[in-house]
Amino acid sequence: MTEQGTTHVIEVTINGRLYSRTVEARQLLVHFLRDTLDLTGTHIGCDTGSCGACSIILNGKLVKSCMMLAPQADGAVIETVEGLANDGELNPLQESFSRNHGLQCGYCTPGMLMAGTYLLRENPNPTEEEIRRGIKGNICRCTGYVNIVRSIMDVAGGHGAEQADGIVGEEQR
Repeated sequence: MTEQGTTHVIEVTINGRLYSRTVEARQLLVHFLRDTLDLTGTHIGCDTGSCGACSIILNGKLVKSCMMLAPQADGAVIETVEGLANDGELNPLQESFSRNHGLQCGYCTPGMLMAGTYLLRENPNPTEEEIRRGIKGNICRCTGYVNIVRSIMDVAGGHGAEQADGIVGEEQR
């Protein structure tokens, strides 16, 4: 068990940029992202891993950043919602959320976008059932999920690679 106040120097690559910072051993990754690096797109909803608002992609896996300590991410490659847009242009999934009204209050949206991004990388052609299963760990209290599912379906499969470009990882192209 580490003592309160123990610090660690960590290096992480976030959205293609390398960061090196000293963090307290007990700092949650979500607070590191938001408070230390000012990447406030990742939302804090529950601090218990239940809501998914803090979802990010870490080393190619979808994780809830409130369930990890910042020192555990040392050496990791992280993608946050800020990294989805390219030169200020929304990616196809973000555009689809806007076009299909996949958000209302917007609180769950960053986590939903990260879950959708991860799902489409793993399965570029998901069924509605697979999409619902893929976003299962993310709670939305406003939309009833219908338009979120529609937004992900709009980018998936039937619309081909031109829609998925910018979502599907390089290894899958």
